Amino acid sequence: MPVSTATLGSVSFLSQLFNPDVSSLSCFLNHTKLSTLYSKPSLLKKPSSSSLYNLKVSASSASANPKTDNSQQAEAAVTAILDNSVSTDEIKPAPAPARRSADWKAARAYLHSGFIYGGRVEGFNGGGLLVRFYSLVGFLPFPQLSPSHSCKEPNKTIHQIAKGLVGSILSVKVIQAEEESRKLIFSEKEAVWTKFSTQINVGDVFEGKVSSVEDYGAFVHLRFPDGLYHLTGLVHVSEVSWDLVQDVRDILTEGDDVRVKLVNIDRGKSRLTLSIKQLEEDPLLETLDKVIPQEGSADSDSLTTSNSSTIEPLPGLDAIFKELLQEDGINDVRISRQGFEKRVVSQDLQLWLSNVPPSDNMFTLLARAGRQVQEIQLATSLDQEGIKKALQRVLERVP
Repeated sequence: MPVSTATLGSVSFLSQLFNPDVSSLSCFLNHTKLSTLYSKPSLLKKPSSSSLYNLKVSASSASANPKTDNSQQAEAAVTAILDNSVSTDEIKPAPAPARRSADWKAARAYLHSGFIYGGRVEGFNGGGLLVRFYSLVGFLPFPQLSPSHSCKEPNKTIHQIAKGLVGSILSVKVIQAEEESRKLIFSEKEAVWTKFSTQINVGDVFEGKVSSVEDYGAFVHLRFPDGLYHLTGLVHVSEVSWDLVQDVRDILTEGDDVRVKLVNIDRGKSRLTLSIKQLEEDPLLETLDKVIPQEGSADSDSLTTSNSSTIEPLPGLDAIFKELLQEDGINDVRISRQGFEKRVVSQDLQLWLSNVPPSDNMFTLLARAGRQVQEIQLATSLDQEGIKKALQRVLERVP
């Protein structure tokens, strides 16, 4: 079957992609199976003496006769004639306003269909790139660029990067097309999301680069197997460290290389949620032996013990004990022993859980601050997970 081309304004699609049952161009453009169709510049040809396109477009003929069958409606909606023998005298180019109007229709079609368009970068200004869309020129704001550009050339300013992109073809999506206000806005990020979001899954671990740090967390670019950074996710402040983080900037800086775990994908909003701390062992599940060595071990001399009857709880423990006793399933809380380590782990009070399951309704906690370490026995009917949740609720209530 010969291949012909159907053109609306200046938008070209191979006729083999048409559904024979489609009754209008809009049905075709919204066909879900074509959501990743690329518009390639190679399909757009200027008329020449050897290859000329005589275009006929009718937007009203499709609805003129409601009894017209589907094939006739499709033919009436978009009629295209490809004839290499047509002479230049027979070609009557459409007036510029008509062409611009058709191209605005094409832009809206790309907006609603989500198709990816290959646009040539014509130039740039202070806020972004100028991208050619047939007879129109749209705008691609710098924040909508793929992170691969800045990560590939980290020492260049955004305007130096933009200058280097002039003349290149970028895969973009139309995210705004308003003919009345002459707003045609593109996003390379959205086009990249369409391609690469299908290659990731929750639980994947990536090497990443911190792109920016905010009060609520840090944005991290993710490196893919091709060595380029295609997608960006957010590490919320609560996922930066197991320790309490007052200011993310104390831990992360723009340009830092980090390892992150993908913990959530919001495909509707094109958002990724990342975690750094989930790649580290949860201190609440550390074994007690890692902190308080057992008798006879090589490190046992790093801890000295004192009698439980003379132990004064670490500052803040009394309030925690009172709240723990308010939890269902916890019947008693007491300090069993105390020690002093040779090194200071943290000046802040920390509570750790033992990995050893409760035995005879007894469970062990570990409290430490500075060099002091206190072992706490809980009389409880809860299992390990229940104790952890109870402790987390208590820590949220205690200032």
